[in-house]
Amino acid sequence: MERLHMNYLRDLVHRLRCGDSERRVARDLGLSRPTVRKYHRLAEQLGYLDPATPLPENTILAAALGPGPQPPRTVSTAEPYRDTIQRLLDQGIEMAAIYARLRDDYAYSGSYSSIRRYVHHLCPQQPEGIVRVHAAPGEEAQVDFGPVGHLYDPASGRLRTAYVFVATLSFSRHQYAEFVFDQKTPTWIALHRRAFEWWGGVPRRLVPDNLKAAVVQAVIDDPILGEAYRRMAQHYGFVISPTRPGTPQHKGKVENGIRYIQRNFMAGQQFADILVANQRLWVWVREVAGARRHGTTHQAPWRLFHDQEQALLLPLPPDPFTLCEIKRVKVHPDCHVTIAGSFYSVPHAHVGQTLDAYIGERVVQIFRGVDLIVTHERAPTPGTWRTRLGDYPPDKAAYLERTPGRCRQIARGIGPATTQVVVTLLAERPLDRLRSVQAILRLEETVGATRLEAACARAVYFGDVRYRRIKEILNAALDREPLPDAPVALPLPGFAFARPTAEFFASRQEDE
Repeated sequence: MERLHMNYLRDLVHRLRCGDSERRVARDLGLSRPTVRKYHRLAEQLGYLDPATPLPENTILAAALGPGPQPPRTVSTAEPYRDTIQRLLDQGIEMAAIYARLRDDYAYSGSYSSIRRYVHHLCPQQPEGIVRVHAAPGEEAQVDFGPVGHLYDPASGRLRTAYVFVATLSFSRHQYAEFVFDQKTPTWIALHRRAFEWWGGVPRRLVPDNLKAAVVQAVIDDPILGEAYRRMAQHYGFVISPTRPGTPQHKGKVENGIRYIQRNFMAGQQFADILVANQRLWVWVREVAGARRHGTTHQAPWRLFHDQEQALLLPLPPDPFTLCEIKRVKVHPDCHVTIAGSFYSVPHAHVGQTLDAYIGERVVQIFRGVDLIVTHERAPTPGTWRTRLGDYPPDKAAYLERTPGRCRQIARGIGPATTQVVVTLLAERPLDRLRSVQAILRLEETVGATRLEAACARAVYFGDVRYRRIKEILNAALDREPLPDAPVALPLPGFAFARPTAEFFASRQEDE
């Protein structure tokens, strides 16, 4: 049985605290109502639904609420015959005849009910009459993107495909709009924040379209993608209520707002670049779109917003939301993950694992589940490396720590001969010979500084300062031998005769 992801549990508790019904929570999150009811009772018993208390951390929720089952999902038995069924439908053949042909000609063993459900999936029924839902002031806003052709990008110096982001308050129809060049999650998050600042408050519910940045599919299939948007909702206190795929009528207010900008503001207009276009768009939103008599409300959106809706929006939090994106990243053999073209180190124990990267405006945090592994300052440009030496294996970190400059400093602490060896090796191809220098300096750990200095002096004298030669000198204990042209330093005797020895030899000569 599959375990319920922690992101579902936290979002479920957040929605219940905001007053959502079990039916709405089950619909928005794609869960069964018994599952939602089970966790609703547990959260209520544990006191997690009290708005006065902070939302519990993931570890607390995991321990208290525990995992939950997900409904099984099976592939239809008719899926292998998709092309055949579609061809028969195009010929106008009814479902009963399609079932008979599959059974007789293709040895289909499934039931007629399976064929009927599959055909309804391939060919949805014609839409029926709908009920227009009216939102209370401050209750809801709808958000979406729309294409607007090409605009000049001063950063890249070329024309690029542009989109308009529109956020429409469902009660007053007052909008926030902005032109952008992509629909990525960081852009999506930043646009929401600017829309809230434009309104001076936050609606209680946001209705996004079925696009990746809004994580509608992620809520169903992948609980990691779009976690930044869910966290933003929890930060500002609003609830995400995504539309179902293929149902643009569920967010008709923002769809009409996009068409209005495309046909009224953009029609016949040319702009120097996207910056100029946005400046003019913001003036147009307030002075033209906001001042017109709306066809449904029969009032000016800006006036209706100012008089009845603005005061009922949720207040902005003291600090704006700074998390831009959350994405899955894999730790490469070089102990780094790649994010937006830059590289961030991760402890070597996680090589080969897939982790969660929480990308903020100033910092990047790497998580394994709910455990924070490492925090880095965000790289300003692609190609930047953010590396902590402690994230490498100890032997690799030692190599990186002993740079050429550091090696010269260590050699000076040992003696002049060792310094001469290091300087000689690093004078030509320093990067190629750095490992040899590091190996020579590591000999101090086993033989001591005195012997290493003597071995280096002998190597310098004979003109062979390679690591292998110094190692051979130490292994043969030649460092203890004096150099050929150096004075022999005899050890001081431990005792001395009371009389000179010459007296003994002199008396012997006299006797002879």
